Amino acid sequence: MKIAIINGPNLNLLGKRETDIYGNMPFEAYLQIIREKFLDIDFHYFQSNIEGELINEIQRLGFEFDGIVLNPAGYTHTSVAIGDAIAAIKAPVVEVHISNVHAREEFRKLSHVSGKSAGSIFGLGLKGYELAVEYLLSLK
Repeated sequence: MKIAIINGPNLNLLGKRETDIYGNMPFEAYLQIIREKFLDIDFHYFQSNIEGELINEIQRLGFEFDGIVLNPAGYTHTSVAIGDAIAAIKAPVVEVHISNVHAREEFRKLSHVSGKSAGSIFGLGLKGYELAVEYLLSLK
């Protein structure tokens, strides 16, 4: 099984930025934990701060991977194009957010991604990625 994890803007700073919200573990360290837990999965990881690069990656992987775990970060609330990319592909997408976006600023309650995704996970920290992988496994 092939699963892609795609992270959006500023998630390259995990472990350094707003650790009270996002924790102190860099994503690469957490990715190693996921890889060790799910040995039978071929993981692909991609992170970009650029909206078009995220869309290109969703489109590129969306017809050859079994699932995508996507944290579009701030683009969740602004990018109709990322939502459209999800709707255009075959692979199921699980939206993940480390923080509970519904408990934060009002503008974060709007998601252009949730309605196009197979499911959404909010506010469970990095554990949300693991839960998304387990859900994608349950689809096979």
